[in-house]
Amino acid sequence: MYCTHRSWLHAWLQRRLDDSGDAADLTQDTFIRVLTSRHAEAPRESRALLTHIAKGLLVDHWRRRDVERAYLEAVAHLPEPQQPSPETRLLLIEALMAVETMLASLPPLTRRLFLMAQLDGLTLAQIAEQSGKPVITVRRHIQRALLACMKTQ
Repeated sequence: MYCTHRSWLHAWLQRRLDDSGDAADLTQDTFIRVLTSRHAEAPRESRALLTHIAKGLLVDHWRRRDVERAYLEAVAHLPEPQQPSPETRLLLIEALMAVETMLASLPPLTRRLFLMAQLDGLTLAQIAEQSGKPVITVRRHIQRALLACMKTQ
């Protein structure tokens, strides 16, 4: 499968990324996913499987790039001595990606209520008032989000 489809997949990814190095990395990651999955035996629809896996990796790649860009913009104003080291930056971006992934996994209402509590600092009563949901429902949604946070650790 690798010998047959590597060049095609690399070209397909490169057209979407405009970066040969990133395309090569995602090509390898795609084949690693195939090898470590239940699809290890070459299925008849190899290109469909590879495309499906590569699309997921592309989404992850673009998400990570967006998170990294936002982080770099947030710390750009810091003076040079206060800039995080490359190692710290990598750890922070990994942590931000874990938070982003966890938030994306939440139902939209749960995510919205959780962010109202965490980012806006609203109380349960204030969130209930703004969302039109009973306090008990708001509490339940925030509890679900907190449990999801603990599972990510």
